[in-house]
Amino acid sequence: MDRRKLILNGVQLGAGLAMAPLLTVGTAMAQSPSNSAKASGSTPDRRSPGRKSRIFITGSSDGLGHAAARTLLGEGHEVVVHVRSQARLPAVRALVDQGAIATIGDLSDLDQTRDLARQVNAIGTMDAVIHNAGILSGPGVLVVNVVAPYLLTALIRRPRRLIYLSSSMHKGGRTSLDGIDWSGRTGTAGYSESKLFITTLAAAVARLWPDVYSNAVDPGWVPTKMGGANAPDDLRLGHLTQEWLATSNDPRALTSGGYWYHQRLQPPHAVVHDTRFQDRLLAELARVTGTRLV
Repeated sequence: MDRRKLILNGVQLGAGLAMAPLLTVGTAMAQSPSNSAKASGSTPDRRSPGRKSRIFITGSSDGLGHAAARTLLGEGHEVVVHVRSQARLPAVRALVDQGAIATIGDLSDLDQTRDLARQVNAIGTMDAVIHNAGILSGPGVLVVNVVAPYLLTALIRRPRRLIYLSSSMHKGGRTSLDGIDWSGRTGTAGYSESKLFITTLAAAVARLWPDVYSNAVDPGWVPTKMGGANAPDDLRLGHLTQEWLATSNDPRALTSGGYWYHQRLQPPHAVVHDTRFQDRLLAELARVTGTRLV
């Protein structure tokens, strides 16, 4: 198999996206697996001999996602990268040349997010998923930062490890779910709320899926496009914890329900572990996506 090809088995891309010249697509239509298949991993799986872990990273075109993908590839892991659109494929060309598999989908569009899940499932079962993609502002902040990772969690065949990118700013988020517009048409919540909700999602998954290690990570204020060139934190430490949680056999990494900062557990906002708040958030996300987390 040429690892520089886009291994999608003919999966249809949302919103009429076309393939870039450097990547090739197969011919058979892939289907989303059933929930039982997601849990059991019964769908046929294409894996390279002697591989380490297979890891899917959303938002891999730049910043922490790109850095994590580059590091994990260098360590010999199989990495599935993700870009928003065909136009962003050149940003992962070097990763594809290293052996990564590229997927495409705009996380602000739920149809494309569903299609992205089909692309990932067509490749095979992931050992870990790093939900790295995120935006800082705009009416779509909840769709990209919360709804999309929820939907991918529900639809991608269940991995052994799930890592969700949070932020220390989640502690300033409002805890009310009343009047939230999850569609992205109006801005009813901001970045802090989105990170509060995604941290809560990570904790809820840890509670509901005891066979999965689910954790949230605060990468710190690092010098990326989002953080700005003058951000004071260490860029390497900004993606180290995600990589560690995705691959390490360190007993500390083989735990669930944590909120991590530079490989150290930190206390999250108190509401994150409130099971009533978790259940209400899950009910809201199931309502807006038409997909339950089971």
